[in-house]
Amino acid sequence: MNKILSRTQVFSLEGALQLFKESQSPEEFEKKLNSEDSYVNNLDLNEDGKIDYIKVIDNAEGDAHAIVLQVDLNEKESQDIAVIEMEKTAANTVAIQIVGNEDLFVEDTYVEPVPEASSQNVDNTTVVNTTVVNVWGWPSVRYVYGPRYRVWVSPWRWGYYPVYWRPWRPYPWRYYHSKTVRFHVYFHPVRVHRVHRAHRIYIPKRRTSVTVHKRSNSIRINRNKKVVKSKTSTTKVGIKKQNGKVVAGKKTTTTTKKRNKHGTTVKKTTKKTTVKKNKNKTKVKRTKTTTKKRRKR
Repeated sequence: MNKILSRTQVFSLEGALQLFKESQSPEEFEKKLNSEDSYVNNLDLNEDGKIDYIKVIDNAEGDAHAIVLQVDLNEKESQDIAVIEMEKTAANTVAIQIVGNEDLFVEDTYVEPVPEASSQNVDNTTVVNTTVVNVWGWPSVRYVYGPRYRVWVSPWRWGYYPVYWRPWRPYPWRYYHSKTVRFHVYFHPVRVHRVHRAHRIYIPKRRTSVTVHKRSNSIRINRNKKVVKSKTSTTKVGIKKQNGKVVAGKKTTTTTKKRNKHGTTVKKTTKKTTVKKNKNKTKVKRTKTTTKKRRKR
């Protein structure tokens, strides 16, 4: 995988919430997440041709929970996929959202239940909704807030998995997408982040893989479905002035390619920073933009 994930390309946030709703506990939720016939997990972050195992890790403080969905890429690297954030807002009232990791999803991707009185299209359109659904009735939620609950931390790690789990090959995008559309009827993306206390718990515990982070920075897909490729390089150079003297400095070149149905736009920005003997800095910025139209077939 060499591009940032769309919501339904290799992992369904809506589907993850549906499985959490149907589960009796976080442990059962982890088992369902890693079931082939759930059609929620289609991740292959380490690109070995096999689906990755997703661990479920609950981070709890008081009545707030940050339930992390995490993948081990190898013995040393782990990558958070998303976090289910929930907290009590009143007696027998719980708010919930799942937040996609920004290395894998477009920034500020929040998904939550659709109010029962609302109608929802299956085109995954981002909406603004002020109604917060109370999920106290979900079995998994009641279990987590029960008196006998012990915070769930997945016992599995890279190379050690449950005996029932057998990785499968990732499905083609079209087939996988056809299986996840049904989840959009009950869950939808919103622009408002509601569960703040749980999010504060999660931030210091966030795990990011260097491999995935670099990959997500190289190719991104924004909400307009434009493919954006970006590459930045910095080199130390000796810059020659008109008087023939060479001063220390550095040269940073950023090349960005945007591709849509109209063609490809290439933007190249070069910044040169020189340092003179008196330690004063001089910056020069040059930008060049070219557009290539696609040929009609």
